Amino acid sequence: MTLLLVGIGLWWGGHFFKRVLPGVRRRMGDRGKGVAALLIVAGLVAMVMGFRGAPLETAFIPPAWGRHANNLLMLVAVILLGMGSSKGRMRTWLRHPMLTGVLVWAVAHLLVNGDLPSLVLFGSMGLWAVVQMVVINLKDGPWARPEPGPIRGDAKLIVTSLIAFGVIAAIHTWLGYYPFPS
Repeated sequence: MTLLLVGIGLWWGGHFFKRVLPGVRRRMGDRGKGVAALLIVAGLVAMVMGFRGAPLETAFIPPAWGRHANNLLMLVAVILLGMGSSKGRMRTWLRHPMLTGVLVWAVAHLLVNGDLPSLVLFGSMGLWAVVQMVVINLKDGPWARPEPGPIRGDAKLIVTSLIAFGVIAAIHTWLGYYPFPS
Protein backbone atom coordinates (compact mmCIF):
# COMPACT_ATOMS: atom_id res chain seq x y z
CA MET A 1 0.00 0.00 0.00
CA THR A 2 2.97 2.31 0.62
CA LEU A 3 3.95 2.32 -3.06
CA LEU A 4 0.35 3.16 -4.01
CA LEU A 5 0.37 6.13 -1.63
CA VAL A 6 3.76 7.30 -2.95
CA GLY A 7 2.38 7.12 -6.49
CA ILE A 8 -0.67 9.16 -5.53
CA GLY A 9 1.59 11.74 -3.88
CA LEU A 10 3.80 11.99 -6.98
CA TRP A 11 0.72 12.34 -9.22
CA TRP A 12 -0.69 15.15 -7.10
CA GLY A 13 2.73 16.79 -6.77
CA GLY A 14 3.40 16.71 -10.49
CA HIS A 15 0.02 18.20 -11.31
CA PHE A 16 0.18 20.89 -8.62
CA PHE A 17 3.88 21.77 -9.06
CA LYS A 18 3.11 24.85 -11.16
CA ARG A 19 0.34 26.03 -8.84
CA VAL A 20 2.07 25.39 -5.50
CA LEU A 21 5.55 26.62 -6.48
CA PRO A 22 4.92 29.00 -9.41
CA GLY A 23 8.18 30.93 -8.91
CA VAL A 24 10.29 27.78 -8.92
CA ARG A 25 8.40 26.43 -11.91
CA ARG A 26 8.81 29.72 -13.82
CA ARG A 27 12.57 29.88 -13.13
CA MET A 28 12.97 26.32 -14.41
CA GLY A 29 11.42 27.19 -17.78
CA ASP A 30 10.90 24.18 -20.02
CA ARG A 31 12.82 21.95 -17.60
CA GLY A 32 9.95 22.51 -15.16
CA LYS A 33 7.56 20.88 -17.61
CA GLY A 34 9.91 17.92 -17.78
CA VAL A 35 10.09 17.65 -13.99
CA ALA A 36 6.30 17.78 -13.72
CA ALA A 37 5.93 15.16 -16.45
CA LEU A 38 8.50 12.92 -14.77
CA LEU A 39 6.67 13.18 -11.43
CA ILE A 40 3.35 12.35 -13.10
CA VAL A 41 4.71 9.36 -15.03
CA ALA A 42 6.59 8.06 -11.97
CA GLY A 43 3.41 8.49 -9.96
CA LEU A 44 1.38 6.57 -12.52
CA VAL A 45 3.88 3.71 -12.56
CA ALA A 46 4.03 3.61 -8.75
CA MET A 47 0.22 3.69 -8.50
CA VAL A 48 -0.15 0.74 -10.89
CA MET A 49 2.57 -1.29 -9.17
CA GLY A 50 1.34 -0.35 -5.71
CA PHE A 51 -2.26 -1.15 -6.57
CA ARG A 52 -1.37 -4.52 -8.08
CA GLY A 53 0.78 -5.41 -5.03
CA ALA A 54 -1.54 -4.15 -2.29
CA PRO A 55 -3.37 -6.71 -0.14
CA LEU A 56 -7.07 -7.02 -0.96
CA GLU A 57 -8.83 -5.94 2.21
CA THR A 58 -12.59 -5.45 1.92
CA ALA A 59 -13.69 -1.89 2.66
CA PHE A 60 -17.33 -2.19 1.52
CA ILE A 61 -19.61 -4.41 -0.55
CA PRO A 62 -20.30 -2.90 -3.99
CA PRO A 63 -23.96 -2.77 -5.06
CA ALA A 64 -25.29 -5.54 -7.31
CA TRP A 65 -26.18 -3.00 -10.00
CA GLY A 66 -22.67 -1.52 -9.89
CA ARG A 67 -21.35 -3.38 -12.96
CA HIS A 68 -24.15 -2.07 -15.16
CA ALA A 69 -23.69 1.48 -13.91
CA ASN A 70 -19.91 1.14 -14.20
CA ASN A 71 -20.05 0.29 -17.89
CA LEU A 72 -22.41 3.17 -18.69
CA LEU A 73 -20.36 5.61 -16.61
CA MET A 74 -17.13 4.41 -18.21
CA LEU A 75 -18.50 5.13 -21.67
CA VAL A 76 -19.46 8.61 -20.44
CA ALA A 77 -15.98 9.03 -18.89
CA VAL A 78 -14.25 8.11 -22.15
CA ILE A 79 -16.40 10.61 -24.05
CA LEU A 80 -15.64 13.31 -21.47
CA LEU A 81 -11.90 12.61 -21.63
CA GLY A 82 -11.98 13.16 -25.38
CA MET A 83 -14.36 16.10 -25.29
CA GLY A 84 -11.74 18.64 -24.26
CA SER A 85 -9.75 18.13 -27.44
CA SER A 86 -12.71 17.59 -29.76
CA LYS A 87 -13.73 20.12 -32.36
CA GLY A 88 -17.50 19.73 -32.12
CA ARG A 89 -20.33 21.35 -30.20
CA MET A 90 -20.04 19.17 -27.12
CA ARG A 91 -16.77 20.83 -26.09
CA THR A 92 -18.81 23.90 -25.13
CA TRP A 93 -20.86 22.00 -22.54
CA LEU A 94 -18.30 21.79 -19.72
CA ARG A 95 -15.39 23.86 -18.53
CA HIS A 96 -13.42 20.83 -17.34
CA PRO A 97 -14.44 17.82 -19.45
CA MET A 98 -11.25 15.83 -18.85
CA LEU A 99 -11.28 16.35 -15.09
CA THR A 100 -15.00 15.55 -15.03
CA GLY A 101 -14.13 12.39 -16.98
CA VAL A 102 -11.59 11.42 -14.31
CA LEU A 103 -14.22 11.98 -11.61
CA VAL A 104 -16.78 9.85 -13.47
CA TRP A 105 -14.09 7.18 -14.03
CA ALA A 106 -13.31 7.13 -10.30
CA VAL A 107 -16.96 6.86 -9.26
CA ALA A 108 -17.56 4.12 -11.84
CA HIS A 109 -14.68 2.07 -10.47
CA LEU A 110 -15.81 2.53 -6.87
CA LEU A 111 -19.19 1.04 -7.86
CA VAL A 112 -17.52 -2.28 -8.67
CA ASN A 113 -14.47 -2.42 -6.40
CA GLY A 114 -15.02 -2.59 -2.67
CA ASP A 115 -11.45 -3.31 -1.60
CA LEU A 116 -9.26 -0.87 0.32
CA PRO A 117 -6.65 -0.33 -2.43
CA SER A 118 -9.46 0.57 -4.87
CA LEU A 119 -11.01 2.94 -2.36
CA VAL A 120 -7.64 4.65 -1.88
CA LEU A 121 -6.75 4.80 -5.58
CA PHE A 122 -10.08 5.74 -7.12
CA GLY A 123 -11.12 7.89 -4.18
CA SER A 124 -7.90 9.90 -4.33
CA MET A 125 -8.14 10.33 -8.11
CA GLY A 126 -11.73 11.54 -7.86
CA LEU A 127 -10.73 13.94 -5.09
CA TRP A 128 -7.76 15.12 -7.18
CA ALA A 129 -10.08 15.93 -10.11
CA VAL A 130 -12.43 17.95 -7.88
CA VAL A 131 -9.55 19.84 -6.22
CA GLN A 132 -8.02 20.60 -9.65
CA MET A 133 -11.33 22.02 -10.89
CA VAL A 134 -11.70 24.22 -7.81
CA VAL A 135 -8.10 25.48 -8.00
CA ILE A 136 -8.36 26.23 -11.73
CA ASN A 137 -11.68 28.04 -11.28
CA LEU A 138 -10.27 30.17 -8.44
CA LYS A 139 -7.10 31.03 -10.37
CA ASP A 140 -8.53 31.57 -13.84
CA GLY A 141 -11.86 33.19 -12.98
CA PRO A 142 -14.93 32.96 -15.22
CA TRP A 143 -14.89 30.53 -18.12
CA ALA A 144 -14.73 31.85 -21.67
CA ARG A 145 -16.90 29.27 -23.42
CA PRO A 146 -15.31 28.20 -26.73
CA GLU A 147 -17.14 28.64 -29.99
CA PRO A 148 -19.03 25.49 -30.99
CA GLY A 149 -17.60 23.53 -33.88
CA PRO A 150 -19.36 21.45 -36.50
CA ILE A 151 -21.56 18.50 -35.53
CA ARG A 152 -19.17 16.14 -37.38
CA GLY A 153 -16.66 16.84 -34.61
CA ASP A 154 -19.13 15.36 -32.12
CA ALA A 155 -19.78 12.36 -34.38
CA LYS A 156 -16.03 11.75 -34.60
CA LEU A 157 -15.75 12.03 -30.79
CA ILE A 158 -18.53 9.46 -30.25
CA VAL A 159 -17.09 6.95 -32.75
CA THR A 160 -13.57 7.36 -31.36
CA SER A 161 -14.90 6.99 -27.79
CA LEU A 162 -16.76 3.77 -28.66
CA ILE A 163 -13.58 2.32 -30.15
CA ALA A 164 -11.53 3.44 -27.13
CA PHE A 165 -14.13 1.93 -24.78
CA GLY A 166 -13.84 -1.39 -26.65
CA VAL A 167 -10.05 -1.31 -26.40
CA ILE A 168 -10.21 -0.50 -22.68
CA ALA A 169 -12.68 -3.36 -22.11
CA ALA A 170 -10.39 -5.73 -24.06
CA ILE A 171 -7.36 -4.70 -22.00
CA HIS A 172 -9.30 -5.20 -18.76
CA THR A 173 -10.38 -8.65 -19.97
CA TRP A 174 -6.79 -9.51 -20.92
CA LEU A 175 -5.66 -8.44 -17.42
CA GLY A 176 -8.30 -10.70 -15.87
CA TYR A 177 -10.91 -8.07 -14.96
CA TYR A 178 -13.90 -8.96 -17.17
CA PRO A 179 -15.91 -5.71 -17.13
CA PHE A 180 -19.29 -6.98 -18.28
CA PRO A 181 -21.96 -8.77 -16.26
CA SER A 182 -22.12 -12.51 -16.98
